[in-house]
Amino acid sequence: MATGFRARHLSIVGLGLMGGSLALAMRDHADHITGIDLSESARDYALGRRIVDCATEDLYEGVNPADVVILAAPVRAIVEMLQMRIGSCLRSNTLLIDTGSTKQDIVEAMANLPIGVNAMGGHPMTGKENGGIEESDPALYRNRPFVLCPSRRTTPAARLRAVALVETLGAKPIEMDAERHDQIVAGISHLPYLLSATLVATIDNQAQADAAYWELAAGGFRDTSRLAASDVTMMGDILSTNTTAVATLLAQFRMQLAMLETMLIGGDEERLSDSLQPIRQARVEWAQNYENRR
Repeated sequence: MATGFRARHLSIVGLGLMGGSLALAMRDHADHITGIDLSESARDYALGRRIVDCATEDLYEGVNPADVVILAAPVRAIVEMLQMRIGSCLRSNTLLIDTGSTKQDIVEAMANLPIGVNAMGGHPMTGKENGGIEESDPALYRNRPFVLCPSRRTTPAARLRAVALVETLGAKPIEMDAERHDQIVAGISHLPYLLSATLVATIDNQAQADAAYWELAAGGFRDTSRLAASDVTMMGDILSTNTTAVATLLAQFRMQLAMLETMLIGGDEERLSDSLQPIRQARVEWAQNYENRR
């Protein structure tokens, strides 16, 4: 873990789970932490539990004194801030990082920030089922991948400082371009959400005629349907900024499902088993590697 990172004044825009956890994790690495959020209750909670040193709803007041600014808001809110307001609020040499779940729109917007603002796209691969600042956890980022996507406003010095910040959180920095990032998260995050939601919709439709579907549902259904409980507004925001990549993978999924359906309807048990075996093995190997990385 890096020990050299220090912020004179750290400002975090968005006092939800991600922003609150960032503030807690950076407590010993920032002289002063300001939280910016439109929600009075979130600001009061953060102040009352000393998650931040001060809180405001005013963007300029919150970020102008900062040498490090983290945008921990929904993707479209981040893009809007980058396009409309925040550039004129920041001082030269400020390090700006975001935590948005998709990166191409954000990195493109960062390119138009004033010269002198050092901006790097970011996406911590972590979270909880329940959001809100009340769920803040200083260990949320520990040992988790934190993707960094450079923009036209990423200088060599800014890159090193961004990596140091991520390492200070206890996270693992992984650098890649924004397009590649969005293609990958479409497969490992956004597609699973849609599949989970489709499963729940299918069972809900069946349960209209027979309530026993819900009565008998247990662990297998719980595990595969968990993502369907994700915040709809948040997921809509994410999906709308990664439409092409998600649609491409949905088409590939339909092809895979159609092949399995053909074998099932055709009674080709041997071929079905042969097809499922490498899939099972891929899942087993991934799970083993995942546990080893933790």
